[in-house]
Amino acid sequence: MPTARESLLRAAHAALRTRPWTAVRMVDVAASAGVSRQTLYNEFGSKEGLGAALVGRLVDDFLDGAAHAVSEAVGRGADPAGCCAAAARWMLRTAREEPVVRAALTGCWGARTPLPAARPVRSPGAAGQPALLAALLRDRAVSGLEAAGPPPGAPPPAGGGSPGEAERPGLEFAYEVGLRLALSYVVAPPGAVRDGADGPEGPEGPDGGTGAGDADGAAVADGAFRGDGADGAAATEGADVPDGEPCGRVDETVRALLGRR
Repeated sequence: MPTARESLLRAAHAALRTRPWTAVRMVDVAASAGVSRQTLYNEFGSKEGLGAALVGRLVDDFLDGAAHAVSEAVGRGADPAGCCAAAARWMLRTAREEPVVRAALTGCWGARTPLPAARPVRSPGAAGQPALLAALLRDRAVSGLEAAGPPPGAPPPAGGGSPGEAERPGLEFAYEVGLRLALSYVVAPPGAVRDGADGPEGPEGPDGGTGAGDADGAAVADGAFRGDGADGAAATEGADVPDGEPCGRVDETVRALLGRR
C-alpha cells in the first residue's frame, strides 16, 4: 500500500504527463491521490515543494535505472564498453520519454516542467546542474558495472582483487567521455530540425514540447516510484528507439579509450 507521499507523487506525475506544470492544480493532485489538500500541504508545503520532490524522485529513478541497465548488460555478457553503451541507451530513451529528465540533463526548464529544488534528497543539486548530473550518471554506471561483477565466463582479474578495482580511474574517464557524447544527442537530437518543422519534442523545444515525451512517457512512468528505478529499463528493452547510431559511437569511443591504457 503506497504512502500518502508516494500516492501524491504518482498523481502529480500523471497530471504532468497531460498538461503543463503551470496548469496542474493542487486540488486535482490531492483528489487523484485520494487524500485531502491539507495532507498534500503537510507533506510538501507548497506546489513548489511538490514539484521539487517530483523532480528529485524522477532524477533519482533515472540514475538508478542507468545502474540497472549496466548490470543487465553484464548479465548478457557485455564488456565495459558495451555496458557504457547500455547506460547511454537508457539515457537517450529516458530523455525522450520523460520531459523532466530531459530538462535536468539539458538545463532547459519551461512551463511544462516543475523546477528542481536546490538540494534534492539523494542527489544534492544534480537536477539543477547538468554537469553534476552527468558526473553522477557516470559514477552510477561505473558502480553498476563493479557491483555486477565480471560477465559470465570472464577470466578473473589479473593480480587478484575485486573486478575493476585497479581499472576504476580509467573506467570513469572513458565512461564520462562516452556518456557526454550520448548527452550531446539529447541536447541536439539527430534529425530534430527538418526544413522548419518542429523537432521530436514539439514547438516548445527540449524542455517540454508536445511531441514524443507526452505520448510515450508511460514506459518510464510505469517504472517510476517503485523503489528500485529498474522497471523502466525492462519496459523499454528492445523498443524501437532511434538511438542505434549514438550508442554505437559510445561503444566505439569507450572501447578506444580503454584500449589506450
